[in-house]
Amino acid sequence: MSTLGPWTLVVLAGILEIVWALGFKYVRDDAPWLLRAGVFAALVVSFVLLVAALRQLPAGTAYAVWTGIGASGVAIIGMIAFGEPATAARVLFIGVIVAGIIGLRLAS
Repeated sequence: MSTLGPWTLVVLAGILEIVWALGFKYVRDDAPWLLRAGVFAALVVSFVLLVAALRQLPAGTAYAVWTGIGASGVAIIGMIAFGEPATAARVLFIGVIVAGIIGLRLAS
């Protein structure tokens, strides 16, 4: 992990946040153990990568980017894959989150 920069770590952590958050949609009492293990592994690795990024990035910045990637990613996938509403306002405000992520990167 030390060869990866802190921004790469926080982006990978955010992508894994999308994976585990969407995985929760499918983990029920009757879910196969492999699915449960995969969701749990994504959660753990996401947190480990975030912690590694926090060693070099300000906590507020890293956390905002991590949650922003997760929230916007889950919302976008929800609209595309699950038929969730894609209203103009929803798309606009997801765009605001993405702009905030980019702005935080540029300001760091």
